[in-house]
Amino acid sequence: MATATMAETKTGRGTIAALMTALLAACVAFQLNASMLSPALVTMGQELKADQALIGLSQTWFFTAAALFSLFLPRLSDIVGRKKVLVGMMLLMAVGSVIAALAPDITWLFVGRIIQGVSGPTVPLCLIMLRSAVSNPRKYGTLMGLITAVNGGVAGVDSFVGGYFAEHYGFRSIFWLMVVLAAAATALIVFLASESRPAAGTRMDWLGVFFIVVAVGALLTALNEGSKLVGGFNSGTLMLSLALVAVSAVAFLAFWRTEQRAAQPMVETVHLRQRSTWAPLLTTTLTMTGIFAVINGIVPAYVQAGSPGFGVGPTEMSLIILTPYALLGWLVGALSGRLAPVLGYTKVLRIGLLGSIAALAVIAFLGLHSLPLMIFGTVLLGIMYAGTVNIMLNGLGVVLSPARNPGFLPGMNAGAFNLGAGLSFLILPAVLVATSALGDAGASYLTVVLVGLALTVAAFAASLLIPKPVEAEVAA
Repeated sequence: MATATMAETKTGRGTIAALMTALLAACVAFQLNASMLSPALVTMGQELKADQALIGLSQTWFFTAAALFSLFLPRLSDIVGRKKVLVGMMLLMAVGSVIAALAPDITWLFVGRIIQGVSGPTVPLCLIMLRSAVSNPRKYGTLMGLITAVNGGVAGVDSFVGGYFAEHYGFRSIFWLMVVLAAAATALIVFLASESRPAAGTRMDWLGVFFIVVAVGALLTALNEGSKLVGGFNSGTLMLSLALVAVSAVAFLAFWRTEQRAAQPMVETVHLRQRSTWAPLLTTTLTMTGIFAVINGIVPAYVQAGSPGFGVGPTEMSLIILTPYALLGWLVGALSGRLAPVLGYTKVLRIGLLGSIAALAVIAFLGLHSLPLMIFGTVLLGIMYAGTVNIMLNGLGVVLSPARNPGFLPGMNAGAFNLGAGLSFLILPAVLVATSALGDAGASYLTVVLVGLALTVAAFAASLLIPKPVEAEVAA
């Protein structure tokens, strides 16, 4: 697969250091939309008088919206300008944060979170902008690691601050902080980043966009409705879920036919058939589904629960669980990014996946009975998932993308990240609810983590099918 980008139209000024400042600001602002809320989910439910299932659903719809916008915004940025699209994403993130901060009820929280979801492809778009500016594989790998490590948490500060603000000022204060950070990121991008339009003059395939968004959106909604069957069989819910699956299948078929006939397709169907496309997308989806809700939902909830958990407060939980996880991911990210061009992107990915499987096993069999071992398990997960797997999956989306359509695979991969995150908050809490009916809360949490572990094993198997991005790697 060709990996070099097309000749690009660039405007603006600035050095690599200035560009990195702007890109890191954007990634930090986006990441706070997800990770800083993790320790505040319980507080959000209390203040909005909503149960945790609805609060969790607001997370699911944030990632659903992020998945849908990720499908086409990177390709649109190739045409109208990457800087322009990134600025628009940051501004809408700020708007969504204001709405969520002022939300009088759960409905308006949903509205705010969905608008925030427009920022879904922030990390891949930043990586595309970086790759167009840095041609040296070693240097790009290191800088890629720094940017992508943010996707696992902002050096642990986000979770600590989120827990502290939720405990002392309420969840709304977190959204107001997001507004400030999104505005700051917007200003930095405007003044420090350069514009690039590698596909200037190309017409956007909006019909293809419509069909793929309907296909993925209908599938996600079907999964959401299907999860309601866990609490008890309902023929109406079952029929609606099946109807949505049918709509998704028809829409995807229409998307495929549209791309075959379009003069300037959003995605060339030949690329969709290649292992360099579907194997990383499958690996990303399975990895996120297996791990994301475990570290951002299940483990924090368990540690805070009085029984069978450890009864730890939100701030302390963030300090001992989420902060070390994210901090080590941040520190290891630059190293794994530097190693990827030398050892191989796929080899480093598989090492990280095996380490993540070991971390989940520690959490499941030891951490649920011992707080120190729970901390150890999450630290190992921070090193292996946040600092390694997450970096490689984002990087592969960029370096395996076809030269004539550099925004295609990063956009699809961002969609897979957000799809997997949404599925994770959909499937794993549903498993927790279903097994809780058996009366043993400890066994319920064990079952959930084991389901996550099984999905991560499947992700490792899928990773064996990803081809080496030879042109992005160098000799040791």
